[in-house]
Amino acid sequence: MTEFAHFAAIDWSGAAGERLAGIALALCDAQGGPPRLVRPGHRWSRMEVLAWLTQDMPTGTLVGLDLGISLPFVDCGAFFPGWDASPPDARRLWALVEEICAVDPHLGVSSFVDHPQASRYFRRHGAREGDRFHGAGASHRRGRFRVTEQAQAAMGCQPYSNFNLVGAAQVGKSSLSGMRLLHRLPRRLPVWPVDLLPGSPPPGGTSVVVEIYTAIAALEAGRRPGRSKIRSRSDLDDALAAIGSPPSVGQEPIDDHQTDALLTSAWLRRAAGRAQLWAPPALTPALAQTEGWTFGAR
Repeated sequence: MTEFAHFAAIDWSGAAGERLAGIALALCDAQGGPPRLVRPGHRWSRMEVLAWLTQDMPTGTLVGLDLGISLPFVDCGAFFPGWDASPPDARRLWALVEEICAVDPHLGVSSFVDHPQASRYFRRHGAREGDRFHGAGASHRRGRFRVTEQAQAAMGCQPYSNFNLVGAAQVGKSSLSGMRLLHRLPRRLPVWPVDLLPGSPPPGGTSVVVEIYTAIAALEAGRRPGRSKIRSRSDLDDALAAIGSPPSVGQEPIDDHQTDALLTSAWLRRAAGRAQLWAPPALTPALAQTEGWTFGAR
């Protein structure tokens, strides 16, 4: 397996506005040091995260983004069945979101979720559920899921459909805004598995972006399903110890976005060398190009 020099985790946000309390960025090294927040006390913007990824991130970093890098495709044979603009793969999905949202500041996605065609596939605030939100039928009562989200559920996680934009735990807007970020990344920073063949190790000496679900790291650290959020340093340090990491650094108050990033960066260091996580059985080349995958789901 490829050896990375650093491991970063980014807790992302789809909230409106420029500087967002829901964004946190943590980094740890391969030598086993404690995970640390990048720019502690700083309130990040999404554009600043993009700048860090492209200009400031250390070479040889495995970086996880806590968002869905794509939308369901396999269940209906398309991202947006019945819409002639539906893209054939994830990269062109990112381009479509960027094109429609070009006037939205701060990598926002209001133009996409309110688009007269795209909105038909989403559940939005105000009890507005698009007529195509449920996809092919009764099996989609909670909305459509990717194959990787079905794998997450089998592990004990509680994933939400990326087409759901309602509720505190929804991830739809953060995923769509993340697609705008992914579209802007240079090709020298590959996104697994969209840009890398499933089962093949990432190229040595480079940085790689993966999708993460912070609940997977929390479960491995002994947290219970449905109670994966950590809101104190003592609980964080217990979770870090459970995955073989030194405790966190600092005494200042910490929120659950920061603990998610800190714990998951340390978990990535532990998990990156597991060959099976780079080649989950359900991840075919076609699935990699359309739906992508969550690193750690199996």
